[in-house]
Amino acid sequence: MSGIASDTNRYVKAVEGLKARIVDTRKTVPGHRYLDKYAVRMGGGHNHRLNLADGVLIKDNHIQANRSRDMGLKQVVQTALHRASHTIKVEVEVETLDQVQQALDAGAHIIMLDNMSVELMTQAMAVIGDRAVVEASGGITYDTVRAVAETGVDLISIGGLTHSVTALDISLDLEFE
Repeated sequence: MSGIASDTNRYVKAVEGLKARIVDTRKTVPGHRYLDKYAVRMGGGHNHRLNLADGVLIKDNHIQANRSRDMGLKQVVQTALHRASHTIKVEVEVETLDQVQQALDAGAHIIMLDNMSVELMTQAMAVIGDRAVVEASGGITYDTVRAVAETGVDLISIGGLTHSVTALDISLDLEFE
């Protein structure tokens, strides 16, 4: 947990002064989700979702699976919006500017820019403006997080905060006189 909190804090400090929030993912150690997510918060980060019921996240596989029903991204998002409770946000993962536009046209609450270059994220932000919350995800490292935050995204999700963290090396030495 100390490693998670410390690593999260490094990322939080790297984007200091910008609006982007550092968030975790659901990729946690089995049986430790609450502890892992608590450690992220203690490091100054925020939690994405605790479980699948906390929001609708439409990923590429969901869109692909619905193609057999002759549904594109826009129709999948609209169906989710129609079926979800009024208290549930609908997020869609996109990889291209065309998908960004479809997600906006469908009325997605949150648009996740997945594995995009900083240049493509900048272009996507110009299209989105303030019409949706924007999350950057996929392949973001400590070396790239500041540049990603500078694009204007609202959230930066980093799975490595919980699934690939290095434990903090803590020791206690007692001295008796």
